[in-house]
Amino acid sequence: MNPTRLRPAAASSVLLVVLSACAPSAGSAPAPTARAAAGPGPSVALPSGRVVKLEVARTDEERAQGLMYRPSMPQDAGMVFLFDSLEARPFWMKNCHFALDMVHTLTDGTVVDVLKGVPPCKAEPCPSYPPKAESTTVVELNAGVADANGVVPGAKLAFRGVEGR
Repeated sequence: MNPTRLRPAAASSVLLVVLSACAPSAGSAPAPTARAAAGPGPSVALPSGRVVKLEVARTDEERAQGLMYRPSMPQDAGMVFLFDSLEARPFWMKNCHFALDMVHTLTDGTVVDVLKGVPPCKAEPCPSYPPKAESTTVVELNAGVADANGVVPGAKLAFRGVEGR
């Protein structure tokens, strides 16, 4: 997606998200900044009833860090990216080492798009993966979790312990 063709505010949001998911720049691996879900912390119930613990990426810094540099993610874990506005935000997989399902939802948990099995970036330039619809929330799950749990457009996710969702 070309940010120069978007509204100025949307262009800066797109740039931020394109620099997220598993990304910003190469170099030494910074420490994760998103809040880890431990015990009864943030989680999401998928349409199948399966509950996934979530790390919450709410700030620009947390969203930019995403899941970068991690070798894997537990099968019962995910990351949720929270935004204040409704936009179609492309993500990329720079510095990510495992495939992901990217679930784009509205604030109420309604799924508007699912990008399945998005592969890690193997070489520069890394492609970005735009959704088909605008969203306020993006949940990253291990590849295959969405299909196995009925996560499709129109389905509802139930966020628990995620402020504002």
